[in-house]
Amino acid sequence: MNSKRQHLYRGVAEITPWTETCGQIRPLIEEKDGAAAEVHHLEITDAKLHYHERTDEFYYVLAGTGRMRLDDEEIELRPNLVVSVPRGVKHKAWGDLKVLVVCIPRGVLHDVHELE
Repeated sequence: MNSKRQHLYRGVAEITPWTETCGQIRPLIEEKDGAAAEVHHLEITDAKLHYHERTDEFYYVLAGTGRMRLDDEEIELRPNLVVSVPRGVKHKAWGDLKVLVVCIPRGVLHDVHELE
């Protein structure tokens, strides 16, 4: 049996976006791909406050500006900034943002707990 994994590559333009808790999502690496993490391209204007029980997230701001709430703290978001959001932290972002989100472990879309 050959257990060697195949590499993946996908462009943002190849994926039709759909709306979820944070905004318009394009899953570049999905749970079904079997990788250790998921990678999503998000366009955020006004995300809903939510948290994850089992998933840590890393937001990397590609373009735009905005703000993010992390529990009771609010921070500014700008290009080339990375934000670590550990599991259990209530969070949401708003503004005019394009971000890359790395979710570890995979399965984040089944681990979204909306609070608003």
